[in-house]
Amino acid sequence: MIAVDTDVPPWPAATVTGIGSLPGTDPLQAAKIVVGELPDLPHLPELPARGLGADLVGRTAGLLVDLAVEYLPSGYRVTARPSSEVRRARDHLQRDLDAFEQALDEAGTRPSLVKTQAAGPWTLTAGVELRTGHRVLTDAGALREFGQSLAEGLRLHVAELGRRTGAEVVVQLDEPALPAVLGGALPTPSGYGTVPAVASSEAGSRLRELVDATRAAGAAAVVVHCCAVDPPVGVLAAAGPDALSLDVRSLGASSLAGGDTARLDELGEAAEGGTALLLGLVPAVDPVIPPELADLARPALDLVDRLGLARTYLAGPAAVPTPTCGLAGASPQWARRALALTRDLGRALVEPPASW
Repeated sequence: MIAVDTDVPPWPAATVTGIGSLPGTDPLQAAKIVVGELPDLPHLPELPARGLGADLVGRTAGLLVDLAVEYLPSGYRVTARPSSEVRRARDHLQRDLDAFEQALDEAGTRPSLVKTQAAGPWTLTAGVELRTGHRVLTDAGALREFGQSLAEGLRLHVAELGRRTGAEVVVQLDEPALPAVLGGALPTPSGYGTVPAVASSEAGSRLRELVDATRAAGAAAVVVHCCAVDPPVGVLAAAGPDALSLDVRSLGASSLAGGDTARLDELGEAAEGGTALLLGLVPAVDPVIPPELADLARPALDLVDRLGLARTYLAGPAAVPTPTCGLAGASPQWARRALALTRDLGRALVEPPASW
């Protein structure tokens, strides 16, 4: 068995949390579900069904300081002054904060930790164009400016969320576009070519800058999340987050079957170095057959076995069960059930049945 660094995350054992998005458009209803089902580490819900400004890129653009975007047929683009989309994003966020605070008040609970989410630097700058039509990430100066602006916006957001809830704040940086950025798979404005691939070293360095800035701004912990089937674990871990959030059910299925083990080796190194793991285990969309807890736990058990970790690792604070990804695509019924199953799974992993 490998030895794991003794750094302890700021949450206790059996803690579980969600990824971010939920179905629907009612922020108070979403907040009540999250607070009720995930009392130890509730997350500020995202409701992308509300449209522009509520999606990941638009919501994050609303956090930017001294930078603004607008929405054109081709997507989000840099503009000189705040647009209606930016104002909408900020309005959505304020309503979400109001609803979250109200849900906590009505539940009569004040958790010591809460979580919020934003796009990481690569996903944000891959999703916004310069006025030339090229993606922000293709311009080194613009990329740096966006990173600094987002860091300042997150500082203000963390302070407000902490003030409203009385809790310390965990920040999750979402990087769903990072595999395409690294693989040179993003299309150019013409659609006839692709943006050159970004080197892994540069990607990790830029992400680390935001991780460090967010931690320095008062975040209790910083999580980087990517629920791709084959996530760039090495790049994510090189950014130095406190935790990695990954879809364990699809993570390197070939690796778990005995094939390419590169991703598992990177994940093992991260865990050995003290990086906590947010383990995506509960389906993010309605399953055909309702799963049992044993079925949900199996990928986590297989993973720690392959990593050379003792199974007791799953009972400690370094392992946090989550849904596999955001729940925006789920039915309202499954979204609530998925969070309840996540909570039940966290408890079961602390004292697993002998049959597991």
